[in-house]
Amino acid sequence: MKKQLQTVTVFGIDIGKNSFHVVGLDSTGQPVVRTKFRRDGLLQYFANARTATVGMESCPGSQWLARKIEAMGHTARIIPAQFVKPYVKSNKNDMVDAAAIAEAVTRPTMRFVQVRQPEQSARQALHRVRDRYMSQRTGLINQIRGFLLEFGIPIRQGAGVFRIDMPRVLGDEDNELPPSMRQLLADLWNDFKGLEKRIEEITRQIQRSVQYCDTARRLMTVPGIGPLAASALEASAGNGHQFTNGRLFAAWLGLTPRNRSALKTEESYWERHARISSWPGRQKGRLARGRIHLRKPLCVRSISALAKTERTIHFPA
Repeated sequence: MKKQLQTVTVFGIDIGKNSFHVVGLDSTGQPVVRTKFRRDGLLQYFANARTATVGMESCPGSQWLARKIEAMGHTARIIPAQFVKPYVKSNKNDMVDAAAIAEAVTRPTMRFVQVRQPEQSARQALHRVRDRYMSQRTGLINQIRGFLLEFGIPIRQGAGVFRIDMPRVLGDEDNELPPSMRQLLADLWNDFKGLEKRIEEITRQIQRSVQYCDTARRLMTVPGIGPLAASALEASAGNGHQFTNGRLFAAWLGLTPRNRSALKTEESYWERHARISSWPGRQKGRLARGRIHLRKPLCVRSISALAKTERTIHFPA
């Protein structure tokens, strides 16, 4: 076993909750090690192993493991799951997945996920929790508006006007709301205010964290990018060194249309736009490629910055 371990140059790890399957390849690409570890045994194994390239799929726990592996002197590589799938052989199992990861790591054109620092993961978690609260707030507003329409009381769309209209509806004793419904709406209104308070708290945490991140501060110098967008970009993309040019970053973000080179008919602007920002393959439940949670605020802020520029610059007639 020790002799085989000395010949390993690439490892592939299939990450599980408690067990980890490891496959090691030698310099010719032949599997020479196939083993399984618990969490504590895995770290001890790589602490004693010869320095090598260690690959793993991008999944919960991969960032933590990559940081641990790099601290031991190895080169950690995190691969998106869709890039590993073509290398999986038949009769899929955990050991076959580990072998596929080890083979995928050796490809010279393979794309990898940047290893994030703990602070980046913490900021990304803040953004995900904030997005969840925002979705819950939208769902709560829609539910309350639907309840009120059953009693002939319309409320304008939008969270801003909802804050103005809802107290007016609850304070109006002449509407057709029965006491039980009025009490239910009052409880839902309290839930809404609780969500608003939590969103404000997380937003302040994100804005404070930006002050200590040099990459986020540089991003904020771009017109239209504020603390929230800069923090989200830095937490997801890091320093951006994994992108060799701007088009690769745009494709990762989801701003480039899907390739349809075999299409014979000429498509309209709106058809092309749909392939970028809407949900292609909606019937099959597939979302558009890219990072929607990053693309949406960037597009909104870029349109706002462009509109502001058009108002300030006067072109000659």
